[in-house]
Amino acid sequence: VQLQACGGGLVPAGGSLTLSCALSGRARSVGWFRQAPGKEREFVAGIGWLGGARWYADAVKGRFIMTRDAAKNMAWLEMRFLKPEETAVYYCAADQDGFGDRMERDYEFWGQGTQVTVSS
Repeated sequence: VQLQACGGGLVPAGGSLTLSCALSGRARSVGWFRQAPGKEREFVAGIGWLGGARWYADAVKGRFIMTRDAAKNMAWLEMRFLKPEETAVYYCAADQDGFGDRMERDYEFWGQGTQVTVSS
């Protein structure tokens, strides 16, 4: 299983950005995580690959939307009303057997990450 995240960049506070994740291989779920400088990596959003059910971290609920196109092996994270404290490297990851997971250890495969910088 391989994943490749892209779409990061510099965006002003309150702005929007959409990240993309290309998946090759099998996954039951795909998730987005982020790691800010000096902080631990944290869960952002997840999606069931077959049914499309989604779950979000409370901090992003209502502002971020995760979608996927299983036929195209693609997932996206639309981020709106971004805050400076959301500056981080964003990663997509695949969970081969789990659903609804929010822990880093539950995701077996990881992409390389894409930098998102939110300016104040």
